[in-house]
Amino acid sequence: MASAVWPHSTKGHTMKTNRIQTLVLALLLTMGAAPCVIAQESPLQGFDEYVTKALKDWDVPGAGISVVKDGKIVLAKGYGVRKIGDPAPVDERTIFAIGSSSKAFTAAALAMLVDEGKIKWDDPASKYLPGFELYDPYASKEMTVRDLLCHRSGLDRGDLMWYGSDYSRDEILRRTRFLKPSWSFRSQFGYQNLMYLAAGQIIPAVTGKSWDDFIKDRFFQPLGMTASSTSINDLNSSKTSSNLATPHGKIDEKVVAIPWRNIDNIAPAGSINSNVLEMTAWVRLQLGDGDFAEQRLLSSGAIKETHKSHTVVPYDPPWSLLFPEAHFLNYGLGWFLSDYHGRKVVEHGGNIDGMSALVAFIPEEKLGVVILTNLSGSELRTALKLRVFDAFMGGETKDWSAIHLKTMKGFEAQGKAAEKKQNDERVKNTRPSLALDKYAGTYQDEMYGDAKVTQDESGKLVIRYGPAFTGDLEHWHYDTFQATWRDRTLGKGLVTFTLNSQGKVEAVKIQNLADFHRAPDKPPAVAGVTLTEANLRKFTGRYELKMPPLELSVEFVGGKLKAVIPGQPVATLAPVSTDRFTVEGAPVSIFVQFKLAEGKVSSLTVEQGSAPPLTFTPKQ
Repeated sequence: MASAVWPHSTKGHTMKTNRIQTLVLALLLTMGAAPCVIAQESPLQGFDEYVTKALKDWDVPGAGISVVKDGKIVLAKGYGVRKIGDPAPVDERTIFAIGSSSKAFTAAALAMLVDEGKIKWDDPASKYLPGFELYDPYASKEMTVRDLLCHRSGLDRGDLMWYGSDYSRDEILRRTRFLKPSWSFRSQFGYQNLMYLAAGQIIPAVTGKSWDDFIKDRFFQPLGMTASSTSINDLNSSKTSSNLATPHGKIDEKVVAIPWRNIDNIAPAGSINSNVLEMTAWVRLQLGDGDFAEQRLLSSGAIKETHKSHTVVPYDPPWSLLFPEAHFLNYGLGWFLSDYHGRKVVEHGGNIDGMSALVAFIPEEKLGVVILTNLSGSELRTALKLRVFDAFMGGETKDWSAIHLKTMKGFEAQGKAAEKKQNDERVKNTRPSLALDKYAGTYQDEMYGDAKVTQDESGKLVIRYGPAFTGDLEHWHYDTFQATWRDRTLGKGLVTFTLNSQGKVEAVKIQNLADFHRAPDKPPAVAGVTLTEANLRKFTGRYELKMPPLELSVEFVGGKLKAVIPGQPVATLAPVSTDRFTVEGAPVSIFVQFKLAEGKVSSLTVEQGSAPPLTFTPKQ
């Protein structure tokens, strides 16, 4: 399955300036970067060759890299190509998706509102989001603005609610109440994109301005980030359309171009697009403690609050592999915090379909780096970060590219071994329990929504969930099928149907997604059967069920048969044959079958979906 707004993955989202001021800032950025593109001086001697070789070793088509030192841009450059098979090169202005590196912008936006006295870090989130509700009532009440930003909600990810759907931001936030906790509130670190969406939605609640417009007005404009955007819908502008990196993924062991993924519905967690030149302004703002080009956008206290440890991240694999030589690993507000050679490192990665990013800096060294690449889940970014750190901090220089590539190859081997194990455990020569059409239907989950199983023209089953997931089903074994997702970046997955005691399908489990329960069948259209009053009246009378004791009365009222059970709404019976009726207006199919003997009713049977039928006899 494709990765989606991951922080670091082993696999795996203001002040206005006038136009002249913006142009001057952009010009300063350009002037600062130009010498670095032309000539490369110590301590980065040999870095170009290192990156070029690393791109080849990691099968990454292209990358943009920038380095800031002591407030100056010492490198802003592109390597490789924007699209495999196309010679157009990456340069310092090539636009990439930065994925979860966007989270720091959301945290900074809320810090700006704290500076302005519009919100407080430890206010309940529900103060600004009146409809905010989680599965755990205590967490709903106690969750603070700060909690939303430091991954201690107690919730697992639930990412496929937004990644696989076309739900709006508000609808995703509403459905989050159905996501069950995986551990106790504030008890441990659990990476959570949905809480960043909640944090982002505080902005329009307080300012009346969307998260997107706030980020553009309060950060992009004053920082001169004129080509940066918060949506792929903005990428067709003349500023960016001619210099876009193409996303890439590995499909069947081959790197291929894939489409940009629209993640606007989770934007505060990871939808920003930018280039390495413009991202240097963001790094300079962070290293400047909220000051950029003599503009104070954030107080130094606000910056320090986002860089301060809030949640302990267990220093175990995969985290220990992604942060080598660290002694601690914590999460601040929008930033991972660790140490390297005795210095505090502040950073955040990003990974969305076809793109991997990393923004990292060492405040004490006034050193920062931005790495943007156009391949899903590539940890080349971490290797290049460490190479830059070593170059400026001195000491032993390791071949981090080779070290991390070996680690990632190990993870790939584990994945292939797991796939082989699954294939080996497949039971051959089995058949589905039912005819294929019996598996077709609509299946529901209160959080994720509907998944639908249909038969195509060839009679094969197809499963659909949201706009992203459409899979062709092939029988695997028993009542399990394998879905080959038509979006090849999503790979394959097992789909298992569950039968009830009546031998009917009642649920389906989609691997790595959710369990969906079969929706009640909709009542069919009433057939055009007309019975005379005499024919209808012969069904009237009182009927009884012995166990459990229950009485039912069938009466002729207003030209129609009415079924009356004490304490229940009166049901109107519409004929579908001479002795079979359906209940008009019922949300599910309910049938009443009469059995006649010598012209008189001998029994009445109520049939409702997969429930056991109830047979009544005339009351004596």
